[in-house]
Amino acid sequence: MRGTLVNAGAVLGGSLLGLRIGPRLPDALKGTLMQALGLSVLVLGLRMALSGGDVLLPIGCLLLGGVTGELLDIERRLEGLGEWLRDRLRFGSETFAEGFASASLLYLTGAMMIVGSIRDGTLGDPTTLYVKALLDGVASVALASSLGSGVAFSALSVLTVQGGITLLASRLLFLQRPDVLAAVTATGGMLIAAIGINLLELRRLRTGNLLPAVFYAIAAVLLGLG
Repeated sequence: MRGTLVNAGAVLGGSLLGLRIGPRLPDALKGTLMQALGLSVLVLGLRMALSGGDVLLPIGCLLLGGVTGELLDIERRLEGLGEWLRDRLRFGSETFAEGFASASLLYLTGAMMIVGSIRDGTLGDPTTLYVKALLDGVASVALASSLGSGVAFSALSVLTVQGGITLLASRLLFLQRPDVLAAVTATGGMLIAAIGINLLELRRLRTGNLLPAVFYAIAAVLLGLG
């Protein structure tokens, strides 16, 4: 749970900072920070992707996951969920609800959350979630400066959902098998590298539609295919 606690703290701290000084930060500085984080995420993803040795299984899972994600149109459905939440959440002002919903969806629908939570829950390795905390903290500064205090309350969403996945992963014994962990790490690393490419604005990749690849990696190992 260390990774989730740090992540939630980064969201809260970034939001408070954004409420206080966000409007005074130059756009060039925000852009440089995001580029630095994007490069860091790309390097982390590549390191994870190459750690397993056998690249055929992750590539196969990524291709199959991409086909599944496109057929299910996962990315558009996630965007639709965000719009649904914005329309229905009424904690206070419209800006509060929009800030809470937008930030929660941003922090909880990515590959880093899934892979990081599994690694934290099974190996006690919060490294991926620490990097995610840096990303979310910087994003919170920008979001809170424009959408207000609702962004800070999204830390509760991170704590509840991401923490719940971490605790669940720690109880699922099959996720603790070295071969399963290796497959999840390698496949998830490719997804995290895709996030880095998006952050660097090299090309827009629909990472939401690639999320099934992680579950295919787990299933392939359990079925003896990897």
